[in-house]
Amino acid sequence: MRSTTHACGTCIDTPHWVPAKQQSRPSGQFDPLIADALGARAFPRESLVRVSEGHSTMDFSELGSTARRAVDRVLDGLGRAVGSLTAPARVAIQFLQLTQQPDPSEIGQKLVGAPVEVAARVSGAARIPGIDDWKAKPNKEHPRPVVLVHGTFGNALDYWVLTAPMLAAAGFTVFRLDYGAIAGVPFLHGLDSIENSANQLAEFVDKVLDSTGAEKVDIVGHSQGGMMPRFYLKFLDGASKVNSLVSLAPSNHGMPELGMVKLAKQFAGAEQLISVTMPPACADQTAGSPLMTKLNADGDTVPGVKYLVIASSHDEVVAPYTSAFLKGSRVKNVTLQDLYPLDISNHGAMAAHPLAFREVIKYLGS
Repeated sequence: MRSTTHACGTCIDTPHWVPAKQQSRPSGQFDPLIADALGARAFPRESLVRVSEGHSTMDFSELGSTARRAVDRVLDGLGRAVGSLTAPARVAIQFLQLTQQPDPSEIGQKLVGAPVEVAARVSGAARIPGIDDWKAKPNKEHPRPVVLVHGTFGNALDYWVLTAPMLAAAGFTVFRLDYGAIAGVPFLHGLDSIENSANQLAEFVDKVLDSTGAEKVDIVGHSQGGMMPRFYLKFLDGASKVNSLVSLAPSNHGMPELGMVKLAKQFAGAEQLISVTMPPACADQTAGSPLMTKLNADGDTVPGVKYLVIASSHDEVVAPYTSAFLKGSRVKNVTLQDLYPLDISNHGAMAAHPLAFREVIKYLGS
């Protein structure tokens, strides 16, 4: 094993993946890892071997859909060229650089585009079909719009640069909420109180429903974005407007103070911010806070809403990772490593994880 410190400051042990055989792929087809993430089998994957101390050589094809190679190399070079972006955006762009999608002009039709297209989207210079289109109408196959809710220190612009196109490519109508901005803090959002942010979500959902004519939405959120909608569902009459809540590494029962510090290290400027003042959202998400006590009193869920929670056993922020899980008759709790045993995704990577979003897409389509 080799020890790697990535741009977020976290030291991890990562195995070295070596291509055993390079294969060319037909122009215009998905990259093998991404095609595999959606369950596609457009063409054979290249054969890979794992080289690490104490392990024998292993054919990557035997590992199924883990995409461990992508995770390892993403963590190797995370954020070097895009250090000012939020952590999920850095993961996404590094992943796209790794996969080398050949045609950057078809990001709406294909699963993802080339890094240059993603960079253009981050800067606001391009629009992705099927995302934040207020004239769009959901199709019969996917009649409910999907509302994406970023996490603490994130923002709608760059948080979902990989996964929003995945959902759009799968046929969903996607809208990205930006919430929780506080005065004097640019770019880093998701900082206001959970109650205030939940009210912003309520207004946004109403706007989406009015625009699309849909009866209900599905919400997909990461970290705070997977927990905060529960306040909306429970206290702001959101249950009548939401079919399902899909949460990736959510802070459903709070996190330790050290977890918040580790989270802040993943966003440029966030660590300095919390060293000066504790934003309301951070205080609300501390385990045992009045907000957490109120949110989880009288049960985790509300009638009429389905819940999917996907957590990683390598989550260093929401700890223990099982605290992300909910209890209820319509809850499905999933540990990512039960599906992909060699996956090492940490908290931030879950917002840009193609394999986690394969499970999201399957769930939303069920």
